[in-house]
Amino acid sequence: MSAAASTRLTDAELKAREKAARKAEKERQKRIAADEAAERRRSAKAGFANVNNPRRSTLMTVLCAIFAVYCLFPFVYLVINATKTQADFTSTFGLGFGKSFALWDNIATVFTYQDGIFGRWLVNTLLYVVVGAGGATLLAIMGGYALAKFRFPGRKAVFAVIIGSISVPGIALAVPQFLLFAKLGLTNTPWAMIIPSLISPFGLYLMWIFSEQAVPTELLEAARVDGASEFRTFWTISLPLLAPGIVTTALFTIVATWNNYFLPLIMLKDANWYPLTIGLNQWKDQASTAGGQAIQNLVITGSLITIIPLVIAFLCLQKYWQSGLAAGAVKE
Repeated sequence: MSAAASTRLTDAELKAREKAARKAEKERQKRIAADEAAERRRSAKAGFANVNNPRRSTLMTVLCAIFAVYCLFPFVYLVINATKTQADFTSTFGLGFGKSFALWDNIATVFTYQDGIFGRWLVNTLLYVVVGAGGATLLAIMGGYALAKFRFPGRKAVFAVIIGSISVPGIALAVPQFLLFAKLGLTNTPWAMIIPSLISPFGLYLMWIFSEQAVPTELLEAARVDGASEFRTFWTISLPLLAPGIVTTALFTIVATWNNYFLPLIMLKDANWYPLTIGLNQWKDQASTAGGQAIQNLVITGSLITIIPLVIAFLCLQKYWQSGLAAGAVKE
């Protein structure tokens, strides 16, 4: 009998302890909620938000929504009007669909119009982007890393030159570049687009600053002590840490080369070497020429096709935008 009673007392004690623990946990949660509310009130009075205890802002939500609509409006316009025929494009509301769905017919016509020259323009643009923007990214990576991690005479002068180059707009250099390439006999050739695209002062500056912060000097010294060559150190240690900066630089150069308009306008006269920007503009102006045919539906559809590779590039490369890749690699 005494053993059974002691067992019942033990169970009662356990239940009492569990009840007390649940009560203590509820009180702790209430204190945490009260502390968070007090922190929000203090942050609101101070005029800033605590990043570890964020609060919702109706004003910021509305502003972000307006900005999102502003950014997506041209894309929605392209999608809607790419489904129209030429007759519907000129007779219906810009943000309304036409009487017939002609998207697939428009796409097929874009790639067959004028003996399929749109495909040639697309290949030309890809060539300029892969060789020009790819080369600019590679040069920016190597130059920025070297400027950040190596000390040599004239380093400050190089920095001043880079900052000065960033401040000069590309349009101001277009005419001197044309005169130089005309002297070399390179106008109206792909090199007139590729060679200027290889230089990206902003990309070089971006990789310089990013390499300075993202690659700890202690890691490089440890690799050198272990006998790794400079190339192996750069390839196996530094390059993975530079991935976010590399992706950012690549996207800047890709977009700049893909959307370049003024340089090919003055450099290229042969339609077979046109990029998409010049080619589509030529189609747009076709209706204003004597006996020209209006093909705005093809221009809109071609523009929609033109931006798809950029959207894919952003979606595929955004996963590399990470921070803190080197966090914890070095113990201070």
